[in-house]
Formats: sequence, structure tokens, C-alpha cells
Amino acid sequence: MKRQIFTAEHEAFRETVRAFLAKEVLPHYEQWEKDGIVSREAWLAAGRQGLLGLAVPEEYGGGGNDDFRYSAVLAEEFTRAGAPGLALGLHNDIVGPYLTDLANEEQKRRWLPGFCSGETVTAIAMTEPGAGSDLQGIRTTAEDKGDHWLLNGSKTFISNGILADLVIVVAKTTPEGGAHGLSLLVVERGMAGFERGRNLDKIGQKSQDTAELFFDDIRVPKENLLGEPNGAFGHLMTNLAQERLNIAVAAIAGAEYLLEITTRYVKEREAFGRPLSKLQHIRFEIAEMATECTVTRAFLDRCIVDHSNGELDAVHASMAKWWATELQKRVADRCLQLHGGYGYMTEYRVAKAFTDGRIQTIYGGTTEIMKEIIGRSLLA
Repeated sequence: MKRQIFTAEHEAFRETVRAFLAKEVLPHYEQWEKDGIVSREAWLAAGRQGLLGLAVPEEYGGGGNDDFRYSAVLAEEFTRAGAPGLALGLHNDIVGPYLTDLANEEQKRRWLPGFCSGETVTAIAMTEPGAGSDLQGIRTTAEDKGDHWLLNGSKTFISNGILADLVIVVAKTTPEGGAHGLSLLVVERGMAGFERGRNLDKIGQKSQDTAELFFDDIRVPKENLLGEPNGAFGHLMTNLAQERLNIAVAAIAGAEYLLEITTRYVKEREAFGRPLSKLQHIRFEIAEMATECTVTRAFLDRCIVDHSNGELDAVHASMAKWWATELQKRVADRCLQLHGGYGYMTEYRVAKAFTDGRIQTIYGGTTEIMKEIIGRSLLA
């Protein structure tokens, strides 16, 4: 089915993204995978190309365009290229809205120009060793000391954790408030007491630095409070729909690409003297995956349009996230199987996609959490 959600301007942007990938990312990606981190030059190159801060107002150095379809193009092309390590989606679509929507004028002028140029790499720190999707379990604390907050605690599984110059930290500011006693504090590189742990060794997305963060009596200035005191829960809930949609967009793009390369493979690979595509079982497998991808794509494109129009709700974002990521996982497994022993070799894209994509059903809210959100909305 022909997609109808993109204009000529979006497609021109797609060509820009592809050229950027070809020049600034793919030639270096194997080395980044070995290093466990991308180079800072890649972030600066993304800034020069106008790929950072798409929705940030022009007065702060951004693109001044909050049409989510441009973010969707970025997610699709980076996924098809097999290059999730340069986490532009995290920077633009997950951290970005907190800075543009919650920061005051002084904070915007302090943080957004570097955000858009690539000089300031960002992260958000929610997950802790004992608290993932359950915000009430957060133990990191920030005590009001009059002219500053005294921050103590730790976070784990933080994407961009090693490179990040600016980290939005979810901390408990009112102990008796539960999930409604949390605030967002911005911790900056160089603050005394801010330490990074090891770059975590993951099964996939090797070049995407993921770290433990430690906060030991950090004196966070009062002017680094983001949004309302004790307002983090509401702020987080507001932005989760876009985060989950971004993950879903990458998921369906990943599934479609795997189907594309596997279809080519079974046409070329022979068994018992004829191409695999001549076997009925193989044709049925391809037919099933093609149908599932086509149906999912139609739903995702509708979600993209709705979100661009400010109409996507948390329930449909949760539906998109769990369905598309679980589809990606199934398609990756089936496509690897159809590649046989070659599918298990890391030089084949299907093997890398299998490990890189496995996290998709976990971060941004697990599949189980997505189902709980949907179920509660229907049975309240």
C-alpha cells in the first residue's frame, strides 16, 4: 500500500537523512560498535546538518518545526540503516520536549543552543536498580537546602549515560508524596559528586552508550529545577506518548526492512535444488509477515498523523508501542530462522537486527505495562 502521510518536504528531508547516514554514520559504525560509544563528532555533524532540535524554536538554534513526521522519518531511516547507536530520537523526541515545554526562558537560553548544535548531549534518568516502570519505587532523593537541592542516589540503564552533558534526573523531593512527590532536576557534566559507572555491556545496540549514574551529595542549583516542584509524575505522563510512538515507528520500520531482506534471501538461496521461495511453507511465512506488517503500518501511520495534530492519546500510543515492538520481535525471530545458519552470523543484518531490536519491548515501558494501561482504560 502506498503511504500517504508524507509530503514532498518530508521526502526531501528523508534524502538528507540518508546522505547524512552514508557520510557521517555508516563508515564509522563498526568502530563505534567496538568502542561501545559513538564519537562526539557525529553529534556535532548531526547538529550542523540540522538533525537536532527539529521542534526547538529557531531563536534557540532549532528547526522551529514540531511536525512529528520529520521525527518519524529520522527513526525510520536510522532503523533501516541498522544504526541505533546515534540516539537522535532519545535526544530530540524524549528529552527535547521536557526542555522546550518545561524550561523557563533563562533555562532555554542556557541549554537549547548546545542541544541543537550537538555540543550538549542529553539523557533522562528514571530507572534505578530497584525501580523501573514503577515510579513509586524511586529512591533517589533531593533535599531542599534553601538555595540548592542536595541530590543523592543512583540510576541504571541510562541511554547516552557516558556521553551526556545534561541529564534530567527524576528524584524524590517529598518522601511522603509517593509518585506525586517527584521532581525533575537537571544535572550537568562537571557537577561535584556526579559520577558515571561502567558503560554497560549489552547484547545489542553496542555503540549506544548505556551507563550507571551516581549522585553523591550533589548541590544542584535551584535554577536547575525543571517544571513544577513535585510535578514530575504529570510531566512524565505528558511526554510518554511521544516516546512510545517513536519506539513503535522504529519497530515497524525494522520489521519491514527485515521482511524486505529476507524476501530477497529466500529468492536467491537454494535448498533441494530450487530456491527456498518455491517451498509453500516459506511462502506462507512471508505472506503472514507481509500481512502483519501492512496492517501494523496502517495503524502506525494513523498514529503519526494523530500525534502531529496533537490528537494521540496515551492508550493508543501504548497500543502502538506494544503491538509494533512485539511484531518486530516475532519478525526478527522468523527471518533469522529463514536465513538458517547464516542468520546466526553477525555479518548478516538479520542477526544484528535480532539483538539490536530485542530491547524494544522493554524500554519506554514494557509490553506488560502497555497492556495494563490499555486494560485499565477499558475496564475502569
